[in-house]
Amino acid sequence: MAVDLAATDVTTVAFKADPFPFYARLRHDSPVQPVRWMRGSTAWLVTRHGDVEAALRDPRIRKDPREALTSAQLADAPRVPKLFAPLQRNLLGLDGADHDRLRRLVRQAFTPRRIELMRQQVQELADGLLDEAARRGSVDLISDFAVPLPLTVIARVIGVPEELTPRFRAWTRALLSVTDRPLRSVAGVLRFMRYLRRLVESRSREPYDDLVSALAAARDGGDRLSTDEIVALLVLLLTAGHETTVNLVGAGALALMEHPDQAHRLREDDGLLRPGIEELLRFTSPVETATERWAAEDLLVADVTIPQGSLVLAVIASANRDEQVFVEPDLLDVGRNPNPHLAFGKGAHYCLGAPLARLEAEIAISTLLRRAPHLRRADPSAPVRWRGGAIVRTLESLPVLL
Repeated sequence: MAVDLAATDVTTVAFKADPFPFYARLRHDSPVQPVRWMRGSTAWLVTRHGDVEAALRDPRIRKDPREALTSAQLADAPRVPKLFAPLQRNLLGLDGADHDRLRRLVRQAFTPRRIELMRQQVQELADGLLDEAARRGSVDLISDFAVPLPLTVIARVIGVPEELTPRFRAWTRALLSVTDRPLRSVAGVLRFMRYLRRLVESRSREPYDDLVSALAAARDGGDRLSTDEIVALLVLLLTAGHETTVNLVGAGALALMEHPDQAHRLREDDGLLRPGIEELLRFTSPVETATERWAAEDLLVADVTIPQGSLVLAVIASANRDEQVFVEPDLLDVGRNPNPHLAFGKGAHYCLGAPLARLEAEIAISTLLRRAPHLRRADPSAPVRWRGGAIVRTLESLPVLL
């Protein structure tokens, strides 16, 4: 039976379970394709590696819809509640000079030195979480390891008390659900923003050695970040800054369980760890599509015209399996070289947190391989549980035996 490509909903749980055959078909037959998106809207998928990379760099495809849509189109677009307006001024929602200004200021506080100093903390956290798991013998690899590790790290970096980490997980889940479950999520997001605003104001008066204080102190000539801008950046870091690592660690561990020969290679050769993490980034694509962009004019991509005002999604998960770029792209190969994956994006919006995500994944995966050499799913016959939604591809749970 022929599949109606335009009717395909790419946000469902069923689709998330295995999107790769659909993307392979698009690359071959329809590399630029409109599909169903959130709340019955339409999104244009760009699926070939070269076109995805070009879209991520194209100044005609804007992050800020106000710079791409006409007044009439903006009037018809879903309205962002005024309470959430401050969250729009973040690195993912701005273009050009506004984006460059924020990135310049944030970079001062998010240095490679600050990230490298976290190595010992991340290792101690990974070992502590696995100590607890070992006492039980079984564990949900997502809720008991992949989630608390990066969430605790980013909370420490920001300066959030550790006892609030579980509450932050609930708040970030609420924020990530705003698009498809707005009424259920509003209260959690408002509490999240209120707490962060108080934290910023406190650190402005009395600085600590943490990211909030560094952001409050950041200067570029006479320029500085406003409280709303810092809150928006913190929300971004606490969601994108840990959710993508959760996906990488969880889906990466699942991929290694499904490819024990590759797990064996990593255990036997420490030199493969870094290229192995790059391959897990390519193979699992923790960010399935780049975040939303809008066509500021009619665009011709792969001989298809994307109309001005359209929502454009550069499909990273498809680009990372493009057979024109990668030899045997559906094969996990921890020694793959070269590996020009696009997991962290390209261009001006390249992921600022990429070094931290790589550090956390290296430690998480290597610690699992060392301490749980017989890691396996608790029930191999049970279907793997994925979560529906936009942008990311996330495991709901992954019960394992150590």
